[in-house]
Amino acid sequence: MNDVAGSLWRRARSALRALRAWLAPGIGVKRWILVLVLGTLLVGLGLSVFLIELNRSNPNSLLLYWLTLRFLDRSIRAVILIVGGGAAVGLSVLALSRALLAPFQVPGRPAAEAMAAFRRRDRGPHIAAVGGGTGLSTLLRGLKHHSANLTAIVTVADDGGSSGRLRRSLGIPPPGDLRNCLAALSDDESLLTQLFQYRFAEGGGLNGHSFGNLFVSALAGVTGNFEKGLLEAGRVLSIRGQVMPSTLRNVTLVGELVDAATSGLKRVEGESEIVAMPGAIWRVTLNPEDVPAYPGAVQAILGADMVIVGPGSLFTSVLPNLLIREIREALRATTALCVYVCNLATQPGETDGFSVSDHLMALERHIGPSPFDLILVNSNTSFPLPEGVAWVSGTPAEVRGNVRALDLADPRLPGHHHPEKLAAALLAVLTSRRAPLRM
Repeated sequence: MNDVAGSLWRRARSALRALRAWLAPGIGVKRWILVLVLGTLLVGLGLSVFLIELNRSNPNSLLLYWLTLRFLDRSIRAVILIVGGGAAVGLSVLALSRALLAPFQVPGRPAAEAMAAFRRRDRGPHIAAVGGGTGLSTLLRGLKHHSANLTAIVTVADDGGSSGRLRRSLGIPPPGDLRNCLAALSDDESLLTQLFQYRFAEGGGLNGHSFGNLFVSALAGVTGNFEKGLLEAGRVLSIRGQVMPSTLRNVTLVGELVDAATSGLKRVEGESEIVAMPGAIWRVTLNPEDVPAYPGAVQAILGADMVIVGPGSLFTSVLPNLLIREIREALRATTALCVYVCNLATQPGETDGFSVSDHLMALERHIGPSPFDLILVNSNTSFPLPEGVAWVSGTPAEVRGNVRALDLADPRLPGHHHPEKLAAALLAVLTSRRAPLRM
């Protein structure tokens, strides 16, 4: 007997917790429950008026006698009709909601919790993230839990590996960085990332190609162009946000490197060649130089609540986007909060020995005065880094501009940002900017 009572009590508590979850603020359910109740009351009142008139015109009807439970006391009739009608409405709504939500239900996760998370993300801030490579996908991996209004604006200057081969053979923008962002924004990221990063073994026509690159390229062929293919890839993968290139034009990254022997500058073409060539990078440009930006990228920057540039490889992932004139102009014209996330570790062959100030000076050397409202840097340097990699140094007191130093490092991946730490820091900055002045 005690076991039965305990089981019933646990079920009742579970039902109450579920009810509280459904009635929590912001989920968008209470208002419609209220509308349903009011609508049901109006229907009931209408039927009552109809039955009263029918009874007056035909007071001896046997059908009305049984239909209105006239054989019972009025108070008992009222209780039976109210309780029975309420129970019928409640059960029907519960069954209908379960039937409608069943295709979207995640095993082990209450429907109310999933609905609340969806509503929270749907109402999240509009954020445009500019960059490429591992840095951008790390940023998106953290932000996607807080907002579904994300736009990843990705560099298309890659010319090495699988992306470079597809670019040359199919004449499409390199899909590699775009592929990483699609995987980062997807719901089932763990399995999808493994699938998208899978590279076919040597010895066949697909040797060295990643499945993700072939997937994006195939969709571009099926839909007729790369733009539509990328859009369909996002739909197929149910990503939270959108991924787009900074330009659809075929561009080549050109670097000017300092020759250690002569102290002069040598010109190197191609992203992969720039990184492989010895010598410090002084400047990078695009060939051709004045290419149009992808219109959606400009619109995303102008319509955003926050624009984030970085983290990512400074010369090969971040700057290729900012070298596009329309992207730079949009950064200066937008009313959004513009944040530059500085890399927390140096990158061999690209930013060896760089400090925070060196990153900012390189940016200004390429795009002019800084358009950023805030520079976000890492303050946690407490664990060792791989050989050849050093922490990017620089405190707020040592750097010009509005700088905020926070613990952004991921101890599991030395030299990389922690997705959740980075997302939380950025959203806290945006929230503080939005907060009303206290009188």
